[in-house]
Amino acid sequence: MRIMSRTRVVLIVSLIVAFPLLQACAPTATRESTGEYLDDSAITAKVKAQLLGDPTISGFAISVETFRGRVILSGFVNSQSQIDRAVALAREVSGVREVQSAVVIKSR
Repeated sequence: MRIMSRTRVVLIVSLIVAFPLLQACAPTATRESTGEYLDDSAITAKVKAQLLGDPTISGFAISVETFRGRVILSGFVNSQSQIDRAVALAREVSGVREVQSAVVIKSR
């Protein structure tokens, strides 16, 4: 009987320890799951590559952040057409659900 009790205690303790660890991987309204984080990192890299490869805009002047497929562009460019081009390039990337622009035109 004692062996049965120890087994139960070990099982209960294991569940008590494991449950919070599993919960830490679960997404919330403000935190991504591990899979979402990896997907968003890939999206960010692809958008940044698109921006860097385009001759009409300076990819170094635009920052890219992604959260759950929503891309936010920020930085400074010379014209509205560069903003429009950056948004269009970001929308072309697979996995992008929405693009928000916080890019600002530099004053001359």
